[in-house]
Amino acid sequence: MVGAGPVGRNVARLLGVRGERVTVATRSGTDLGLPGVRCVALDARDADALTDAARGAAVLYNCANPGSYERWAAEWPPLAAALLAAAERSGAVYAITGNLYPYGPVDGPMTPDLPDAAADAKGRLRARIWADARAAHEAGRVRAFEVRGSDYVGAGVGGNGHVSRQLPRLRAGRRLRVIGSPDEPHTFTDVLDVARTLIAAAGDDDAHGRIWHVPSNPPRTQREALGDVAAAGGLPTPRVSGTPIWLLRAVGLLSPLVRELVPMTYQWTRPYVLDDAETRGRLRVEPTPWDEVCRRTLEDQASAKASGGAM
Repeated sequence: MVGAGPVGRNVARLLGVRGERVTVATRSGTDLGLPGVRCVALDARDADALTDAARGAAVLYNCANPGSYERWAAEWPPLAAALLAAAERSGAVYAITGNLYPYGPVDGPMTPDLPDAAADAKGRLRARIWADARAAHEAGRVRAFEVRGSDYVGAGVGGNGHVSRQLPRLRAGRRLRVIGSPDEPHTFTDVLDVARTLIAAAGDDDAHGRIWHVPSNPPRTQREALGDVAAAGGLPTPRVSGTPIWLLRAVGLLSPLVRELVPMTYQWTRPYVLDDAETRGRLRVEPTPWDEVCRRTLEDQASAKASGGAM
């Protein structure tokens, strides 16, 4: 497995509990403290080193995230190429953690058979990762599939989540400012359910060669989701305001990160809803109950603050 973020950590933990032998490759090789999980220091862009580490593995899980959006264009292509090469050479099933960016703006719920029609750079980049893997699968060079979820909630997401990054302000009783409209329906996906879906699809030969959507709870608006998390901790209902897109564009003139966010703001100005019916029917995965997701999201932020850092 490559990557020890919230998805990778959950995949490793779930497999370790099942008694599987798990190797997690990260640049630092920091031990995760999980039973049955071995951690190694590795630059996953090195296809030869990654291939050596993957030899004998049944599944190569791509749970990598190069970090901030500004680095995607430089770091994702060599990383994705090395992961695909290692899967081909080792014979391991290639399990890709994807997202909904490749679809671009859509009208109606997103289903796995939608075309990857994104016009923005990040959406095209993510679409290319899956297109290359699918082509290799169809050519018989690898067994690959991709799992796509919406914006992450749950334990370990920290500052990378649209809900969890608001939690310090929520606990302080301050007004919360979200991207776009606070009142459009939006699917939120628990990172634990991403891991469960990856493992389920990896173990089903007939599930390979296609996209699977992570089973997720019914959509909530940003205002509702933040209110639900507050209620889970007995906190007052937060005051939530939207940030207009024109303001983000203006800030983006000075901030590279915000500039990278602007092309993705369609996700927060219209309904953004994931259809997971096929996954529930085929892989028999159901989402973690929403009240539990909210509770764990809040408790995780509190424990990270108590320990002096974020996961």
